[in-house]
Amino acid sequence: MESISFQYPTWYLIFCGLLGLVFAFVLYTRTKSFDENPKWLTWLLGFIRFLTVSLLAILLLSPLLKSIVTETKKPVIVLAQDQSESISANLKGDQMATYQQNFQALKSSLDEKYDVKEYAFGNDVREGIDFNFGDKVSNISELMKSLYDLYSNQNLGAIVLASDGIFNEGSNPIYASTKISAPIYTVALGDTTVQKDLLIKRVFHNKIAYLGDKFTIQVDISAQNCAGNNTKLTVSKVGDGATKKLKDIDIKIDKNDFFTTKEIILDANKAGVQRYRIAVNKVSDEVTTSNNSKEIFVDVLDARQKILILANAPHPDLSAIKQSLIKNKNYQVTIEYIKNPSLNVAGYDFAILHQLPSKTNNGTAPLQRLYELNTPRLYIVGSQADVAKISGAQSILKIKSNGNSGNDIQAKVNPNFSLFNIDDKILSELPNFAPLKAPFGEFSVKGNAEVLLYQRIGKVDTEYPLLLFGDQNGLKIGVLAAEGIWKWRLFDYLQHQNHDMIDEVIGKSVQYLSLKEDKRKFRVSVNKNIFKENERIFFDAELYNESYELINDPDASLVITNSEGKNFNFTFDKSNKSYTLNAGFFEVGDYKFRGITMNSGKELTYNGQFSVQPIQLESYATTADHGLLRMLSEKHGGEIVYPDQIANIANLISAKETVKPTIYQTSKTRSVINIKWIFFILLFLLTLEWFLRRYFGSY
Repeated sequence: MESISFQYPTWYLIFCGLLGLVFAFVLYTRTKSFDENPKWLTWLLGFIRFLTVSLLAILLLSPLLKSIVTETKKPVIVLAQDQSESISANLKGDQMATYQQNFQALKSSLDEKYDVKEYAFGNDVREGIDFNFGDKVSNISELMKSLYDLYSNQNLGAIVLASDGIFNEGSNPIYASTKISAPIYTVALGDTTVQKDLLIKRVFHNKIAYLGDKFTIQVDISAQNCAGNNTKLTVSKVGDGATKKLKDIDIKIDKNDFFTTKEIILDANKAGVQRYRIAVNKVSDEVTTSNNSKEIFVDVLDARQKILILANAPHPDLSAIKQSLIKNKNYQVTIEYIKNPSLNVAGYDFAILHQLPSKTNNGTAPLQRLYELNTPRLYIVGSQADVAKISGAQSILKIKSNGNSGNDIQAKVNPNFSLFNIDDKILSELPNFAPLKAPFGEFSVKGNAEVLLYQRIGKVDTEYPLLLFGDQNGLKIGVLAAEGIWKWRLFDYLQHQNHDMIDEVIGKSVQYLSLKEDKRKFRVSVNKNIFKENERIFFDAELYNESYELINDPDASLVITNSEGKNFNFTFDKSNKSYTLNAGFFEVGDYKFRGITMNSGKELTYNGQFSVQPIQLESYATTADHGLLRMLSEKHGGEIVYPDQIANIANLISAKETVKPTIYQTSKTRSVINIKWIFFILLFLLTLEWFLRRYFGSY
């Protein structure tokens, strides 16, 4: 439908007509050029001139052409199919073929009146249905969320959800579907009969353990209709092509609805990702044994740093420092004395030298060995220390002291310290801690050291360093220029009933000094060590030149090897100044990888490992939950049907008065002067008038 409107009063059209009439009258009543021609010619030419001028005048009024476009959109009907493994457990052979035919027939019947969209869900929500039922999880709530995001602003007529009602990821679909206003029709798949089944329901465990520690596995075992049977829980370690049994526990099933929890303590005696299998022996006539076992993966870290506290003599500081450090499971702390004839300082990652070299014992041999091994270290200066030798042994603090006396000092925090962060509350309270004992003398910073704490002597703030850190030929060095750290530990407990503040100061200091920098020029990283079998595995790689600048000019490759020795070869993609790789999905098992590149004519490599663990969620719940599907349909005004009734859904949707097409009307306005055929009409009229005038003897 189209209509014309004017931006001026419509009675202006009278003046347009009068203007055209005046032009025609003046031109063709006063001229004598057409007296010899028939009268009708004069009238025709006058009419053409009248029409042309009037039309031009009307166009000057800026008329607008309004049109209304009407569009009818069919309601959208969503067919959603659960693609998880639990569906195929009850739909096999001819039943599967019949179900697929009925489903396709439903789609065909709905296509006539509706806009039908198909979605599959399980691991994720995706368009299209292939009926392969290979997804490892069921997530109905994610489907509801996705459909709301896609169709909340469209004419969503109805949702047809085919599932067994079992969900093992996401929230309860009853609550997740709240925002959806369309009716939901559910197709109840699966079997609701509770059959004889023994299963490992859940296994709780730490994903990370430390080498040498013990860790606990908690196993929940469930059984249905298995009363009177006995079974055995077995825990085995899988690796290197063999399975080693670790624990056996006998279990007596004394009722049909059986549940028990068992705890197993295992030793983390080997570094790396360790694979364990927890299984229960099958019972007679069990419906399925796929849920009788579960595999878990534990990443055993050999990340413990061996820390040596080497002292001149027994001192309360030694125990205080050790107690602060052993709270971190990554630290293995040993106290030794310089006079021990069997002392061996090799094999330690970090050393705390308490008042060494001392006035009574230089400790030349063990200290020289630490220097040769480039072991990072923290010096603690006290009354037993040989201040001159300590001053010469490290390159960050110079001490001038001529006597045996000392000063009681407190800490003054350096607000510009930047090597690591300490809680602001600790920094504000530290100056109030009990005083330490520092040698009497002058203290000054050497080299590129950075001071965390300065000395406050009495009420005087000095620039004498108390705790500072620096670098000595690429080796991290720290100096605490006072003894009595045990007083801070006691004071902390007195004030706060814990040792958290002093533990953080000591822990952060040791962590900074003992942290080893990775100097390798080629590094490959994977975002974690343990993946699920439905997760893609991504790798990143970095290559540095001689100046440790990031480059990616040469190509880099990756070889992944499974436990059977089969290799999978990949080439990294270059991204900015680094490398990336999407290696895709891998089967369950243990894998090693080796990154390879060339730089300056040298081959650089990087080795690592990861593991892929199975997803067994679909085998834990074997009984369909049609009650959930019924509640979902009733909540949204739909109905539940069974596979042999699937054809009825088309009639049920058709009977719904709310499932109607939507009519959209759009109003479109445009200026008449922009219409091309108006121009051609004017051109035709002017041309016709000119032609007739020329033909009949005028111009």
